[in-house]
Amino acid sequence: MTLKDRDEWHSYAILMGDIVGSEAAASPSQLHDILNKVVTQQNKHHASTIASPLTITLGDEFQGLVETLADGVTLMRTIRLELLKQGVECRFALGLARLETPINRKRAWNMMGPGLADTRAILDEKRSDNLYRFFIPNRPAIQLALEALGATLTAIEKGWTKQQLNDITQLLGGLSVDEVARHRQVSAHSVYKVRSSGNFDLYARQWNAIVELLKSIDKGLE
Repeated sequence: MTLKDRDEWHSYAILMGDIVGSEAAASPSQLHDILNKVVTQQNKHHASTIASPLTITLGDEFQGLVETLADGVTLMRTIRLELLKQGVECRFALGLARLETPINRKRAWNMMGPGLADTRAILDEKRSDNLYRFFIPNRPAIQLALEALGATLTAIEKGWTKQQLNDITQLLGGLSVDEVARHRQVSAHSVYKVRSSGNFDLYARQWNAIVELLKSIDKGLE
């Protein structure tokens, strides 16, 4: 399904993010620069799947519309890890929304429809420690499973050292252990140790499970 076809169908994945602890940032201007840079980069890199560009709304929050839920969760992880590498924590909510107004292809605002407010409400549940939240209408069991998988991902990430974060990000990006080792000028064994201590295999399985669940929903909506 193309984005043009979806204009007639009016359903999209809505991705929202909120920087954690922004009010206590040592340098709000630096935080603002980091967020703007990451958002701009991802709008460019994922232009083929973004329907309404990621837009910073309140200084420390952003949102955008993505063609599919699977595309949305891929973008979510990319943004999360890019910000985390720069010491910035971010909470996310990914939901399914049906627009009742024309889509805004310049900025992700001034649009209305079921799912937008629901996804926002989940993002605003700041008492939750889970950084990956989901809103899947009429699929409570799937939403519950996604929330559980997101909680596991959050727990794994919070245990990472900077080296684990850097190596795992490169491995997720497609580099082999040998390539990461050459880049760091260490042995492959050293990278395997970081990979293991960072729970890479479990982390990757959890992400694959999320992607497959969301793909099944996307397929059912075609």
